[in-house]
Amino acid sequence: MFEALGSGLALLFTWQGTLYLCLGVFVGLIFGAVPGLGGTTAIALLMPLTFGMEPWLAITMIGGVMGATSFGGSVSAILLNTPGIAPNAATCFDGYPLAQQGKAGMAIGAAAAASSTGGLIGIFTLVAIIPIAKQIVLSFGPPEFFMLAMLGLSAIAVSTGNSFLRGLISALFGLMLALVGYDAVSGGYRFTADIEYLYDGIPLVPALVGLFALSEMINLTVKGGTVAEAAPSRAITGVLPGILSVYRNWPILLRGSAIGTFIGALPGVGGTVASFLAYTATVQTAKDRDSFGKGNIKGVIAPESANNAKDGGSLVPTLSFGIPGSAESAIFLGVLILHGIEPGPMLLIEEEEVVVSIVLALTASTVLASAFGLMVTRQLSMVTLVNVNILVPAVVSVALVGVYALQGQFGDVVLAMVFGIVGFLMIRFEFPRITLVIALVLGELAERSYHQSIAMADGDWTVFFVREISLLLFVVTALCLLLPALRYAFGRRRAGEGGA
Repeated sequence: MFEALGSGLALLFTWQGTLYLCLGVFVGLIFGAVPGLGGTTAIALLMPLTFGMEPWLAITMIGGVMGATSFGGSVSAILLNTPGIAPNAATCFDGYPLAQQGKAGMAIGAAAAASSTGGLIGIFTLVAIIPIAKQIVLSFGPPEFFMLAMLGLSAIAVSTGNSFLRGLISALFGLMLALVGYDAVSGGYRFTADIEYLYDGIPLVPALVGLFALSEMINLTVKGGTVAEAAPSRAITGVLPGILSVYRNWPILLRGSAIGTFIGALPGVGGTVASFLAYTATVQTAKDRDSFGKGNIKGVIAPESANNAKDGGSLVPTLSFGIPGSAESAIFLGVLILHGIEPGPMLLIEEEEVVVSIVLALTASTVLASAFGLMVTRQLSMVTLVNVNILVPAVVSVALVGVYALQGQFGDVVLAMVFGIVGFLMIRFEFPRITLVIALVLGELAERSYHQSIAMADGDWTVFFVREISLLLFVVTALCLLLPALRYAFGRRRAGEGGA
């Protein structure tokens, strides 16, 4: 590990490593500040462009994006009351009232310090878990991986809250798409409509570019105008008091970071749940509850620390088991696969330098994003005033050119456009896209592990319930699926008691 750390540092501080890291941070800040784009769109857009790069350079640049989008989104949330990405919505509650009071600098300073510190805590947690993960993954066989895939799918559906049914429908649609192409068991082709392009299944990169980048551009085109209606008018001052307030409220910082790390490690739950849970926990435990929503700095610290800490947590299942913990890590998974790096147990055992590169890139980008962001906060917020007639053609052109350059197949461009339309329809009808993506990624793992398990047990399906870890995962999966029903029944009961 120490040898890999030394070589990783040496590569990061070359002119190429520093350049690509700064480029990733810059892109992440811009895409984070523009509502509706975010890290998923940025990574999906850059992913085809990394083809031909050295793997460590691609990882460095994408790591820069992942570490920077959260803070970029907090800028527009505070200055314009418009969250750059969904997890920053909780920051609006107290961040925008602070800006209205002339304390925008204080709020932005607190967001920068909380984001960077929370991100570092999440990354250190990732580093601490990796040695343990090596021992855990060796005890996983096909039955455990099948149950783990089922747990990932159920956790995603539960995380959609009131959209539970929509989440399940999206996940089932993703599983159907995962079954397209050659069947290794029967030797036939499934659901290809005799289209040769689909014989190898749905390519992940074009699908992700369409589902996130192109769909958001279609949505912006339909809305028209600019992303934000008005520019911020107040000066950005008082940043230092905001930074210091984070460390004066260190229990809130630690609690938010812990919530973000834990939630991030749950497949598919992501930063939105983490930030709102951290904000709610802070309000519920505070003595001055009435001050929240009116400009309490604690209401900025809690969600921002959780939002960035989730990146380190989400990489635990991504690197250890190949199961994405968030939308960003799902696309990051595609970047690794694109460069011939197969996430999973053997990655931790045989390719430590890859893991070290990811950790170093995230660590450097977390700190660098806050430093850059504080210097260009005012200018960064102006990106939200770019007319969509300029923004959309630029993003779509780069996305489609990048997709075509990947394999030189026009079918990739068509597929990206199809998924762009599908993604737009999911946005309009409020179907969560993350469930589709995770199901698309997990579908192959689930099918392969199921057939391997049945083969190793000579057709005995009880193999999933006689192994301890597999049985435990089954019980947890069942609880996840029952949780929404129990929550609904409990809510009805409380409502009935209140009416009585």
